[in-house]
Amino acid sequence: MEYELDRSAVLAGSSKTCHIEILDETVSGEHARFERSGGTWSVRDLGSSNGMLVNREPVDFAPLSPRDLIELGNTEFEFLDSTAVAAPVKSEAPVPPPEMKESDLRHLELIQDMQRRTELIRNEISKLVIGQRAVIDQILMCLVAGGHGLLVGLPGMAKTLMVSTVARVLDLGFKRIQFTPDLMPSDITGTEILETDRDTNEKVFRFIRGPVFCNMLLADEINRTPPKTQAALLEAMQEKRVTVGNETFKLDAPFFVLATQNPIEQEGTYPLPEAQMDRFMFNIWVDYPGEEEEEEIVGMTTSQNQTEPEIVLSQQEVLQLQAAAIRIPVSPHVIKYAIRLTRSTRPDNEESPEVTKKYVTVGAGPRAGQFLILGAKARALLDGRIHVSCADVRATALPVLRHRLYTNFTADSEGFTSVEIIDKLLDVVITPEESDYR
Repeated sequence: MEYELDRSAVLAGSSKTCHIEILDETVSGEHARFERSGGTWSVRDLGSSNGMLVNREPVDFAPLSPRDLIELGNTEFEFLDSTAVAAPVKSEAPVPPPEMKESDLRHLELIQDMQRRTELIRNEISKLVIGQRAVIDQILMCLVAGGHGLLVGLPGMAKTLMVSTVARVLDLGFKRIQFTPDLMPSDITGTEILETDRDTNEKVFRFIRGPVFCNMLLADEINRTPPKTQAALLEAMQEKRVTVGNETFKLDAPFFVLATQNPIEQEGTYPLPEAQMDRFMFNIWVDYPGEEEEEEIVGMTTSQNQTEPEIVLSQQEVLQLQAAAIRIPVSPHVIKYAIRLTRSTRPDNEESPEVTKKYVTVGAGPRAGQFLILGAKARALLDGRIHVSCADVRATALPVLRHRLYTNFTADSEGFTSVEIIDKLLDVVITPEESDYR
């Protein structure tokens, strides 16, 4: 289908009163307005619940050029010329035009400079956090890929300091919630209060935003609060919005949740359900520092020699990185390897190796394959590359699959963990060959 812009202002939304009616429940009633001024078309977001993207970047207003991609909710349009836009495009990764747009050039320049900037980020974080380079890299990969992370480690591993420092270096608004058994969902999302209007003397409800309205949220010890409160984060994590009563509030972009768990002292805790665990892109294990690192930690934290980290990236550049990561191409060769690795974790799969059939009860679902590719893209981007290899997929396998494999009694009795199973799978699952594509 094609929609003709036959007037100077055209409304687009799910309402029947709009000039362009979009049958998509994620699109607001009056979502956006296309406007023409001096022969040039532009598009403006009308305060929609899900926002608007132009060429994969969230915007409130943008001038339009031929072949620009416009996303309203889950519906995509391609602006063809000064008088028409095309109907929804089903492809998740539209084929780019032969000529490079200005936004493509900006993304390319940013990616080429990311190897230097990534090292700067590590150096700034190291002013307060000693060691833990693998953990920091996985947090950055998770952030660039647009996912959420679960930090698991013993007390005193500087998990909170690490997250707050990353937020400072990336110029992101940071908030922390200490999860406790008496925490309520409204303590996270916010609540409505009844107050009197000074002008009319009428009683009105006003929404007070909760700590979830930030760029980076630290959910500290998430397993210490009941499932009702844990579930309050689900909509925010998945939809990047919060619904209170009959109103929906959009969260600021970027939005990133890092939840922490203590692997000991499980008495009186509420383990995360499997469905909610699957919402986290990475399960990041924070281990003990090395001996030299621990000596440096003690020396630095017991003196006044600490220095403040500086900002390396702005919020807008973080959004550009997320948009650039999506646009990085991935060959069928790499996707096939990611899917082959994911399917090898399922014991009911005939082609799964013996280690899976012997030790695994439930394997990873399709979301694991998506996160393997997104994580691989983010790893390539942080390294300043615009190509993704099977090595990038292998590097993300452990944090992606660690919390998606559920071992059986045989594995538990033999002390065989999900980490050891993943190591075995990386040894036995081979990369695709040319014959696989015939």
